[in-house]
Amino acid sequence: MAKKDYYEILGVSKDASEADIKSAFRKKAKEYHPDVNKDPGASNKFKEIGEAYSVLSDATKRKQYDQFGSSAFDGSGGFQGFGGFSGFDFDDFDLGSIFEQFMGGGSRRGSAQARPTRGDDLLVKLNLTFEEAIFGTEKNFKVTVDEACKTCGGEGGHDKGTCSACSGRGRVVTEQRTILGVIQTETTCHACSGTGFKFKNTCETCKGKRLNRKTKTINFKVPKGVEHGDQMRMSGRGGAGLNGGPNGDIYINFSVKDHPLYKRESDDLIIEVPLTITEAVMGTTKEIPTPYGSIKHTFDSGTQSNTTIRLRGKGIKSDKTSRTGDLYIVTNVVIPSKLDRKQKSLFKDLNKTKFDNNSIFKDFEKYIEE
Repeated sequence: MAKKDYYEILGVSKDASEADIKSAFRKKAKEYHPDVNKDPGASNKFKEIGEAYSVLSDATKRKQYDQFGSSAFDGSGGFQGFGGFSGFDFDDFDLGSIFEQFMGGGSRRGSAQARPTRGDDLLVKLNLTFEEAIFGTEKNFKVTVDEACKTCGGEGGHDKGTCSACSGRGRVVTEQRTILGVIQTETTCHACSGTGFKFKNTCETCKGKRLNRKTKTINFKVPKGVEHGDQMRMSGRGGAGLNGGPNGDIYINFSVKDHPLYKRESDDLIIEVPLTITEAVMGTTKEIPTPYGSIKHTFDSGTQSNTTIRLRGKGIKSDKTSRTGDLYIVTNVVIPSKLDRKQKSLFKDLNKTKFDNNSIFKDFEKYIEE
């Protein structure tokens, strides 16, 4: 068995405090928990992290490890002659219990615990059009969740009796002889998986797992004004809890499609309106599309490019913020790239005129003359 550096596994120094070790375990276990991390090696990494924490969080075991290394726990390294550490099984320690103590949850299926265990949370990505996001809508989506078995009432069997292996405690104490003396270790009872009871007859529907996988359709009302990246929670609609624990939640992430005309900033909308040179110079009235229908807006003569005009109350009426945003018009004076002969002649004539009322031209010409 290869030697393991438990300090390196948790990412802490050898003089790390108990608090440092707990904090490192919390971070690592959350990152590699199989319910969260679906990488092929995550499960083994999670077990390795739990193994390291089991040793370093126990003052006696940590002392043994610091003196003899990981070989102190696997029967190698020549310690057997001293009544050593052979036979220590890290599969035996209650990693699920450790994780739940810090994270408030753990794997539900196949590892039942006597304590109330919260059900699994689910994450759903919901795609919305721009209009669905700002006006609200109703959506249906399917999820696959664990539900309490209806045949056995979520208990896993019938004719319940006290577990003889642990006398109903759900945990058993084992003794290990080491060079430092006898060490007692309390672990989850394997006979009853920590429940403290067993059944004469296992439920045939759930095969004793107490939960059944079910795919169901959820109807969800999307409120007005949600944005791309927003997240909402449907409380208690996730996986079923065990031993009286609460159900998990469903978290909905919104992905909103961009609109071809509008740019959104919170509850405000921005729309770019193109103007020809003549429209900008002479002024014009245009139909402006808003989410609530088109409106007419008059642009003054001499309107410049990048002029911003505010239309109050024509933005998004949001349930999230309880306010109504504005619509901002940004003008874009478009310079024609092609002109016919007549148009070129008109522009040549126009170029001969002086714009005495425009100070920017005056300042420019004055600077040249100087």
